[in-house]
Amino acid sequence: MKAEAPTYLIQSDAVLFGILALILGLVFYTKQSLHPVWVKFYTYVPALLMCYLLPSFLTTFGLVDPDASNLYYMASRYLLPAALVLLTLSVDLKGIIRLGPKAGIMFLTGTLGIVIGGPIAFLATRAMFPEAFAASGADDIWRGMTTLAGSWIGGGANQAAMKEVWEVSDAAFTQMVAIDVVWANIWMAVLLLMAARSAKIDARTGADVSAIERIKLKMETFQKDNAKALTLPDLVFMAAMAFGVTGAAHAVANWLGPAIKDNLPVLADLNLHSTFFWLVILATIGGVLLSFTRARKFEGSGASGIGSLFVYMLVATIGLKMDVTQIKPFLFVIGGIWIGTHAVLLLLVGKLIKAPVFFLAVGSQANVGGAASAPVVASAFHTALAPVGVLLAVLGYVVGTSAAMLTGIILQAMAG
Repeated sequence: MKAEAPTYLIQSDAVLFGILALILGLVFYTKQSLHPVWVKFYTYVPALLMCYLLPSFLTTFGLVDPDASNLYYMASRYLLPAALVLLTLSVDLKGIIRLGPKAGIMFLTGTLGIVIGGPIAFLATRAMFPEAFAASGADDIWRGMTTLAGSWIGGGANQAAMKEVWEVSDAAFTQMVAIDVVWANIWMAVLLLMAARSAKIDARTGADVSAIERIKLKMETFQKDNAKALTLPDLVFMAAMAFGVTGAAHAVANWLGPAIKDNLPVLADLNLHSTFFWLVILATIGGVLLSFTRARKFEGSGASGIGSLFVYMLVATIGLKMDVTQIKPFLFVIGGIWIGTHAVLLLLVGKLIKAPVFFLAVGSQANVGGAASAPVVASAFHTALAPVGVLLAVLGYVVGTSAAMLTGIILQAMAG
């Protein structure tokens, strides 16, 4: 007798897509609410977590079969690369350079802290919990860690890219999402505390804050100069650029991936034959190239906002693959060691070059928190500085996939 296949309540992708859209709408509606209950709730619970968690309940309670749905494939292959184009469209490489060397040094130090912190956390946790580590599977853990590297260097888009490139299991991904949410928000709280005491800290370290004052004056006029009401032609032009570049990236990646696999086995051993990896890289390059043209003005019409919407749709489809009952508490040690390495390196370099706390905090959050929270940390110093957080976070999107890929290669070598 063959066991009957389970019958799921939601079997249509059209219905499921509508439900996911409603879930996102509910999260953002309550996040914007001024009701004391919701204000207090989102003080402790990140909205991003709810965008992962609520869809996961559909799977946990047996309402939907995520493996039978094509929504994740659609979001990861179409919306993700389009999001990367729109998110990098506004990158101002000249503006980043004008922030001064200390801003760049602290951002890259934060990136380095994630790249080397992952392998350190992997080795330390394996030594501390050998039996639990073996039971969970070292291969599953290090692959999952590549998605955390993607999130902590770039953001959700880079995180999803690593999931595909390294073929991370849904169970491992669930673990890393939980680690991401907990430790990223603990570290953000620390940075906000530092922001509140930044004047005293800068005075004690002898940091030169004159550059920050100049940035304040410049950024106060940034939004006024670029703000523009969204029109239908603008929306069509942005869709044309985003999906046009996505289509071109698919065409090149579909040729390049197999070519590397057949002709460059050394690169293939490093997983650089993945068509998805090249899809993401090419889409990012396309967005950066467009940033040197008049197309970057579409940021004033909300290009990054539309890109973020695509990312959140992707997050919701990823949430469908999560099973929250499978989270292993010992793996949270990985996140603690990892973020600790990142923090220590930032503090050491910041003290060495006498960088203002602002550059340390925003450089860190542009990596760990991305475009969603880097402006929050920046505005804790001054509201006019929020665009600086966005600027560095966009740089994180640009380098996120490549740096996370490097972390994955190092982890793969250590695990092997």
